[in-house]
Amino acid sequence: MSAPAFNLNGVLAIYKFEMHRFLRTLWTGLAVPVITTSLYFVVFGSAIGSRMTEIDGIAYGSFIVPGLMMLSLFTESIFNASFGIHMPRFTGTIYELLSAPLSAFETVLGYVGAAATKAITVALVILATANLFVDIQIQHPFLMVAFLLLIAATFCMFGFIVGIWAKGFEQLQIIPLLIVTPLTFLGGSFYSIDMLPQPWRTFTLFNPIVYLINGFRWTFYGTADVRIEVSLGITLLIFLLCLYTVAWIFRTGYRIKA
Repeated sequence: MSAPAFNLNGVLAIYKFEMHRFLRTLWTGLAVPVITTSLYFVVFGSAIGSRMTEIDGIAYGSFIVPGLMMLSLFTESIFNASFGIHMPRFTGTIYELLSAPLSAFETVLGYVGAAATKAITVALVILATANLFVDIQIQHPFLMVAFLLLIAATFCMFGFIVGIWAKGFEQLQIIPLLIVTPLTFLGGSFYSIDMLPQPWRTFTLFNPIVYLINGFRWTFYGTADVRIEVSLGITLLIFLLCLYTVAWIFRTGYRIKA
């Protein structure tokens, strides 16, 4: 018996539906990161940049660019993916989706692919905006793109899990606002963790976001607080954990079929 063919049309239907929602608010969705990034450079540039000119030989304004991109990528990935799958559960159309000739992989690919596209678009807009304020050099462009795709896919799957777990729209905000955003600010987005005194520096190393931000920063400037191999390993581990959890959700029907 031959394996079922890949349902490309079904994946594209989910992808286009999710992207249509993004395109309806395109200018608002792109204007917000432009304004926010500009404010970061105005505030941080005047308040901190004048006192801390360089970190590891990198101009402070340039140093925070990867952190800004990651901060936006995390929140956008989680929000878009969680909202995308939570809406069918809220309206009851999730049963039509489950009865469609789509595998679990194809369903997740459609939702995660659309959410990742939105998040990466916003991250690239932030990069273009930051380039107007500071000089940015990407020493490893191919690795930068690979890291960007991997992290976006990881957090979109995490957002998919949050969307399945949440019982209401209020719970959709708990994880990104109360957990991910604080961990990102404490993960070296705007400073080097080497600047922290002990034992805070050791405690910071238990924050997984540290490795994602530093790995991404390494692709820009070739320097980071932790080794690139460690950063890549931690990122892949988080990706695999999210992938396993999504597979478990579809295998058990957790909050999908109930």
